[in-house]
Amino acid sequence: MQYVFLDGARILTNNDLHAAFAEVLAPGEDYGKNLDALHDVLTDRVEPLGIVIVNEALLREHLGRRANGFFRLLRDLQEDGAVRVAAVSLDAPEVK
Repeated sequence: MQYVFLDGARILTNNDLHAAFAEVLAPGEDYGKNLDALHDVLTDRVEPLGIVIVNEALLREHLGRRANGFFRLLRDLQEDGAVRVAAVSLDAPEVK
């Protein structure tokens, strides 16, 4: 199984989020970098994708209103068996 690791302390924008998926999935140049495109890529896979989320609260904060759609998509994909999601809540590390 392939895994995508999403760290809310490091994903600051919507582009960062899609880059994290693109790094693992290599969806091609026509990847639209939006939730519809992400849905298509994830449902076209033969095996489920593991998604590990660290610092979920920060991820939600950084994505703003887009977080609701992203997490709704993950919930739907998990129900369909396209992904397996594990969320780990950690405090963001202090940057010195």
